[in-house]
Amino acid sequence: MSISRRKFLRGTGIALGLPWLESISVFGAESPKNNTAPRRLAVCFTGNGVNPFHWGATNGPNGVELLQTLKPLDPIKQHINVFQGLWNPTTVEGEGGHYPKMNVLSGLKVKKTTTDVEVGTTMDQLIAAHCGKFTPLSSVVLGTERPSYSTDSGFTSIYSAYISWSSPTTPAPKEIFPQQAFDQLFDDGSKRLRDKSILDLVMGDAKSLRPKLSSRDSQKLDEYLTSVRELEQRVAKAEQLSKADTGGSGWQPSVTKATLQRPGAGIPTQAEEHLRLMFDILLLAFQMDRTRVATFMMNNDLSNMRFTSLDGISGGIHELSHHAGDEHRLAMYQKVNEFQVKLWAEFLTKMKATNEGERSLLDNSMIMLTSSLFDGNAHDSRQLPVVLAGGGGGTIKGNRHHDYSKDPNRKLCRLHLALMDRMGLQTHHFGDAENTLPL
Repeated sequence: MSISRRKFLRGTGIALGLPWLESISVFGAESPKNNTAPRRLAVCFTGNGVNPFHWGATNGPNGVELLQTLKPLDPIKQHINVFQGLWNPTTVEGEGGHYPKMNVLSGLKVKKTTTDVEVGTTMDQLIAAHCGKFTPLSSVVLGTERPSYSTDSGFTSIYSAYISWSSPTTPAPKEIFPQQAFDQLFDDGSKRLRDKSILDLVMGDAKSLRPKLSSRDSQKLDEYLTSVRELEQRVAKAEQLSKADTGGSGWQPSVTKATLQRPGAGIPTQAEEHLRLMFDILLLAFQMDRTRVATFMMNNDLSNMRFTSLDGISGGIHELSHHAGDEHRLAMYQKVNEFQVKLWAEFLTKMKATNEGERSLLDNSMIMLTSSLFDGNAHDSRQLPVVLAGGGGGTIKGNRHHDYSKDPNRKLCRLHLALMDRMGLQTHHFGDAENTLPL
C-alpha cells in the first residue's frame, strides 16, 4: 500500500504520525515509491565540560575502547565514533571563561555584548531550512532550563542558554516544558484544545488502518501506540508532581514559577525524569517523522542542575566542575558526567530498538553529544568532547576513535560539514572550515 508520508492517525485537533511500517510507504514524500526511512540529525549538549581524566577512548584490537565516563556506551559501541582534538579556534580569542565558548554549532566568534547578541547561524538550522519542507516541523529545539539574565566580562548570560541559532542574531526558541514539547508533536494546525488522551482521539482512525497492515506491522502499531500512551501518562504525572511540589529538595530551572509562561504545564521536580522525558519526546519526534533535525540542551552552560537521586552527590554541575583538584569534589563531578552519558546511552538504545526496515532508527540517524568546554575546571576549550552515534543511513561506520589532536586543521566545523552533507545539504564552506572531515 503506497500512501503519502503525511498519512496520520487523526482526531479532533490531533494528528499522530505513523512510524515506519513495511505495509505502507510512510516516509519518502520526495519519492512516493520509496519506503526507505529518512536520515535524522540531533545534537545533545551538556554544559560545564567534562572530567578530562576519564573522558575519551582508544583504538584496541576489537575497535574502540571507551574510557570510564563513556563506559555506558559499551553495549552499543558498534554505533559509536569518539573524536579527540576537535575545537573551535575562535573560543580562545579574548576574555571570558564560558560565554565566548558558546559557538559549538557555528564556529564563529561570539560577539562581546550585553545587548545586541550575535553568534552565527548554526548548522542544525541550516539543515532544518533545507530539509524541513518534508516534515511538519523543520526542527525541534529542546532544553531543561530558561536563560538567566546577567552579565560577565562584557557578555550577556543569554549566550549560555542556547546552542541553536536560526540567524546570527536570533537564538532558536527552545521548549523546556515536557507537556508543551509533547503537545507540539500532535498539533494538526487547528490549535484546538483537547481534554482527552491522544490515543482516545485517534483510535477510530487506527482501527480503520489495522486491516491494511501485515500481522507484524499490526503488532508494531500496538507497541507504538502503547509507547505513546505511556509517555503521555509520564508527562501528566510529571505535571501533577510539579504542581504538588512546594519548592523543597527537587531541582527547578533557574527562574521562579511566577515568571513561567505557562505555570500549569509544570517542570518535573527531579532532573533525571525531566531529561528522560525530553529524550523520549525527541525519540517520538523522529519515530513519527515529525522532524528530522533536533537539538537538546540537557542543561545550560553555567548550570547548577542537581541530581538528587545520586548517592553522595552534593552541589550543582557548575559548582562541581570547579573542583580545584579536590578528590571528593572531582569524584562527584565524575559521577555526574557518567550519569549524563548513561541517560544519553538509554536514548540511543531505544533508537537502536526501533526498527525501520533494513536498518534501525539509530542506523538512520546521527546523534552528537558535546559540550562547549573540555576541562570544565580550567574553562579549557582547546579541544572539545565530541561523540557521534548512529550510522547516517549506512554512510558511517562505528566502533572507532579518531585522534585529530596533532592535525593542524582540526576544526569542529569540518565535522559539521560532513553531517550537513549526509543530510543533503552540500556546501564547501561552513563556519571557519572549508573542507569536510572524513567519516
